[in-house]
Parts: sequence; C-alpha cells; structure tokens
Amino acid sequence: MRFGLNTFLVSSGFTDADLPLLQTFKSYGADVIELAIVEPAAVSVPLLIEALAVSGLKQPVVCGAFCPGRDLRGTEAEQLACVQYISELIKLAPQLGATVVCGPMYSETGRAGRHSPEEREAQLAQIASHLKPLCQQAEAAGVILAIEPLNRFETDCINTLGQAVELIDRVGSPALKIHIDTFHMNIEEDDSAAAILKYGQHIGHVHASASHRGLLGQDQVDWDGVLSALQTIGYDGDIVIESFSEDNEVIARAAAIWRPLYDSPQQLSVEGLEFLKNSWKQLCSKHCQPA
Repeated sequence: MRFGLNTFLVSSGFTDADLPLLQTFKSYGADVIELAIVEPAAVSVPLLIEALAVSGLKQPVVCGAFCPGRDLRGTEAEQLACVQYISELIKLAPQLGATVVCGPMYSETGRAGRHSPEEREAQLAQIASHLKPLCQQAEAAGVILAIEPLNRFETDCINTLGQAVELIDRVGSPALKIHIDTFHMNIEEDDSAAAILKYGQHIGHVHASASHRGLLGQDQVDWDGVLSALQTIGYDGDIVIESFSEDNEVIARAAAIWRPLYDSPQQLSVEGLEFLKNSWKQLCSKHCQPA
C-alpha cells in the first residue's frame, strides 16, 4: 500500500516549475505523488525522472485534467483534442514508471445538463468508441486507464460506480478500471462501502477526499467503512489525498472552494496521511491476510 498526495493541492497544473514539490510531498510523509498534468508539453521528462529518483517517489500516478475543449462526447474538435491528450498521457506514463492514468476522461468537467435517453445512449456509445482504441494503446503500454465518476454538479455523465461499470462493459478492455473518489461517492452512492464491495473487481485507483474537501477524519465520510471495504476486496493499489487550496484561484473556482478548509497544505497533507495510515493499520488486523 502506498499513500500519497495529488499536486492539485498547490498547483493548477504540474510543470517543471513544480519539481520541488516532490521533495516537499516526501517530507510530508507521502509514499507516492500523483502528477496532475494539464499540459504534457510543459513537463520535461528527463528532469522529472531525475526528480522522482532523487525524492524516492518512483512510480507516480498520472492524473488527467479534462478542462473545456477536451470532451469525448463534445464537438468533433473537442473529441479529437481529448483523444490526443489521453494518448499523450498514456505515452508519458511508462516513461515515468507510472502504471495508472486517472481522471474523468469521458467528458469535460463541469458539463452538466439534461439529456433524453436517446441522447444519453448516443453519448455513451460515442465515448466507448473513443475509449476502445485508447484502451488498446494502454494495454500495449502496460497502463491502466481509471475513469472517475463525478458528482451531479460536475457532470451529468458518470456519477456512480455502477454507471462506470456499464461504460467499462461497453468498452470491454481489462485496461479500463474505476477511479473512485470518496468526495463524489459521499454525494452519489447510497452506501460507499457497499458500492466498493459490489464493484471491487473494477477498482483501479482511489482518491481519499473529505466530504467538504477539508481535513480527513473531520468530515462525514464513513472512513472505517470505506477502508474496511477496500481491505475486504484486497485492494493493494495507491490511495491518494486530493484537495485544493483556496489560494489556488484557478482550481478553487473549478472545485467551488469558497472558504478556508484547513490551515495550510502541509497541515492537510501531514494530518491526512497520518490519519489514513493509522486507520488502515488499525483496520488491517481485522481484514488483512497475514503474509
């Protein structure tokens, strides 16, 4: 098990200027770093590889950002841009030692509206048609594509784990998994732990996010239930804390961060990682199999 941090905590998109974050996140207690790469061209691969090695945070996770203009169910230009972006992330991941590319890659984040059943079926068919060749590329590269269900205010497309599995079934690739996020699950699932148990075989990545995007354990997420369910299904991937700073104006607006949620990124990171590691260890005595 590795517990880590997403760079969106302090950066609106990882670039070479953010390379010092690797050492900073390591000092906070992170075992892994999730690189939120908005523009792949802004990252110098050799420099990043060296920084990963020096920090000891090898095998990062690559997190995609699906901003306006990247939409697998959008205009022809938006579809093409999104396919190209995902393809670039798939190519980048093995160079960095990453095996997971995650995010809500099916649609532009923030796009939410009403659609008829016929329109929705057409959109899902279109998304699946794009994901099939991308998954073939991912399979060849040894990379998992983990799609993230978002809450109803951030997308009308994939809100629940059940809906994600329906899309996975359409695509039919072992490279396509679910990226779960406790923040979104707290809004959309009837029971987060039950959903994890039901769809556990499809889970490829986990975001640990408080129900209010603040300090983990001081919120309404059923952490014992969620972590116990992950242990029950034998999940051994990464668990990454995702939150956003009020000071990061670009991300704060997108994530509706209108008030201070914690004293500092360091506080959220250090206390959050300690909370996750201690909780996992305590629960493991009940669910983990001896080595």
